[in-house]
Amino acid sequence: MRVQGVDYRTITLAPDGWSVSVIDQTQLPFEFVLCRLQTVADAAAAICSMVVRGAPLIGVTAAYGVALAMRADPSDASLRHALGLLAGTRPTAINLRWSLARMDGVLQATRVQARAERAYVEALAIADEDVAACAAIGRYGEAMLRGLAADRAGQPLRVLTHCNAGWLACVDWGTALAPVYAAHDAGVPLHVYVDETRPRNQGAALTAFELGAHGVPYTVIADNAGGHLMQQGEIDLCLVGSDRVTPNGDVVNKIGTYLKALAAHDNGVPFYAALPGSTIDWSFAGDPAGIPIEQRAARELTHVRGRSGDGCLLEVEVVAANSPVANPAFDVTPSRLVTALITERGIAPATREGLCTLYPERAGSTGQIDEPTGA
Repeated sequence: MRVQGVDYRTITLAPDGWSVSVIDQTQLPFEFVLCRLQTVADAAAAICSMVVRGAPLIGVTAAYGVALAMRADPSDASLRHALGLLAGTRPTAINLRWSLARMDGVLQATRVQARAERAYVEALAIADEDVAACAAIGRYGEAMLRGLAADRAGQPLRVLTHCNAGWLACVDWGTALAPVYAAHDAGVPLHVYVDETRPRNQGAALTAFELGAHGVPYTVIADNAGGHLMQQGEIDLCLVGSDRVTPNGDVVNKIGTYLKALAAHDNGVPFYAALPGSTIDWSFAGDPAGIPIEQRAARELTHVRGRSGDGCLLEVEVVAANSPVANPAFDVTPSRLVTALITERGIAPATREGLCTLYPERAGSTGQIDEPTGA
């Protein structure tokens, strides 16, 4: 995607050919800063601190973190340490575990002396595959949006989204926003309503930044305004991303997604989730209530970062001092509330049968994802 006329991926090799360059998303939308990762510890810290975030991008960053570790020390012990360190950074997004398991399998089958080169090749392959998958999601989703827009008699199609599921959450294009970009570029009139997405404001800060840079019309709204807009008939569909999808079609996404799905269901508004196949947790066979939900730091809720009238960036406290805080990062939207899932292989009902139609190689199997040896 383009920022001020320059093409960017969220993660690439730096000009030195071995360190890794990422966009520091904690500085957006006020400053566009590139950050250099030189060690596996740097990669882990970037994931934990949300310098990089979004399930697909987390997975790619972890893959490059393994490559950095192998460049420093390709031994079995170093590999186990890197896998364990990276696996512990974020518990909910399944792409992290999927990516580490893939890197582990490839490197276990590679002689030690060749591991560093092989790790970089595999990390780049995971990144390129993510770009291709997101572009395909965009094509399938664009056709769906075009069909819905046909009923609007030339008026903009009104899309509500939550959190950030654009190119900043992936390597390029994004998941939920890929169809929006594709439709906009194809001339489909649309308008995106952007939830602010407290507590980290990824909608107001990141999605608004992306849409503005691409020229897509949008309006930022308070998180609690979505249901009202649906009641007033001002939303035509909800379109969100996902950090994990169960084989039965339950969608784990940024906290607040479930409430939007409930409001959509109550008002007859279609609710879609967009995701690549790597986000489907085929190993999960239990009650969705058992999915580990990351509990993040209280400061994310008690403080807000912004720009003052004189242009200075500062962080201010917005909660009464010493208030107890709970900060779950995700919630689970039951499949019964999801109209359909948009993937790189097409659009399917949010059911096991629907997903197995798109991924027939998974039919009749638990699809167990091997844990990386260091996790």
